[in-house]
Amino acid sequence: MSTPEVRIGVVGGSGAAGTIVRPLVRERGCENVRYFASARSAGRQLDGRVVEEATPEALSAGDVDVFLFSVGTSSSRELVPHAVRGGAVCLDKSAAFRLQDGVPLVVPEVNGERALEHEGIIAVPNCCAIPLTTVLKPLHDEAGLRRLRIATYQSVSGAGAQAMERLRAEASDAHDLRQDWEFDGEEFDEEEKLRAETRKILELPDLPVSATCVRVPVLVGHMASVWIETEAPLSAERARELLAEAPSVRLEDFPTPGKSAGRDDVLVGRIRPDRSGETGLTLLLACDNLRKGAALNGIQTMELLLSRQALAA
Repeated sequence: MSTPEVRIGVVGGSGAAGTIVRPLVRERGCENVRYFASARSAGRQLDGRVVEEATPEALSAGDVDVFLFSVGTSSSRELVPHAVRGGAVCLDKSAAFRLQDGVPLVVPEVNGERALEHEGIIAVPNCCAIPLTTVLKPLHDEAGLRRLRIATYQSVSGAGAQAMERLRAEASDAHDLRQDWEFDGEEFDEEEKLRAETRKILELPDLPVSATCVRVPVLVGHMASVWIETEAPLSAERARELLAEAPSVRLEDFPTPGKSAGRDDVLVGRIRPDRSGETGLTLLLACDNLRKGAALNGIQTMELLLSRQALAA
């Protein structure tokens, strides 16, 4: 089955990530595409197509090969099993299934072969874990990872379309850093997710990872400052060579969210020795969190499955 022939369902196509999924599937040659959404959005037109209601009956009808889910965690938990029951493969960008045993958590450039082990559901990682692991993979293959410390600076689009509208309406002197995730008294759940997902994607279950996440008044583009301790010495020069050859990575002297917006690559730069340790590096990365950090990752995973003729659950 080729990309133009595959029957695709986009669930949640009017949200912040969904608005990126729709043009991407068209750009990449997908022709047989249907849109599904809640009852509130059903019946409206998007890109000349009538939006269908995402009911259990519609999703389990068996007339869609791949569903790209861009909805919230609770909606995914409710709807994805029905789509799988209908024989579709579901690529879900919510947190619903990411850490569930037996569900592959896939970044194609890092662990794409894991997608072939699916039983109907493939999870799309967190929008910070995708660029982070894309950059870490070649460094780990070369020198081994011993420890990670991460500080993220995440745009408001990561909190959804309504958060973007609030920022647009907000006076500039009201802009501030925020930490708007669930808090357990010690850690925000975003920090815990970044640690757990990084370990699962890299298949390093005991890797020490410490993260601090904040929301910044930027519409699109997440940034991270990363301190890496390696098992073997790794010079900044060698790291640059490795990253220059890495898939979906582009070297940039000074990566920023603005420079990453609209791009398919993860930008990485400021690669230098970590002066606080003997075998460490520090670097900056930036990524369009809606594009490569969500929509494109799922579509690339779908393309990988199609290329291996492995759509059957």
